[in-house]
Amino acid sequence: MAKLDDLAERVERLVLRHEELRRTNALLEQQLVALTSERDSLRSRLAAARARIDVLLERLPERSTGEEA
Repeated sequence: MAKLDDLAERVERLVLRHEELRRTNALLEQQLVALTSERDSLRSRLAAARARIDVLLERLPERSTGEEA
């Protein structure tokens, strides 16, 4: 009977570990979604900033490369 009790205890520990891993996985999935959303937002903001910089650069006067005589 001791072997059966040991087996039942091991199964119970495995079930608890499985539940713990499922919770951890769910939290990691939530973090992944949040970080992916943040990354996409930052990429969008970067693209907008680059576009604004490009507009400003186009408005700058041309620079001469040498001295005029």
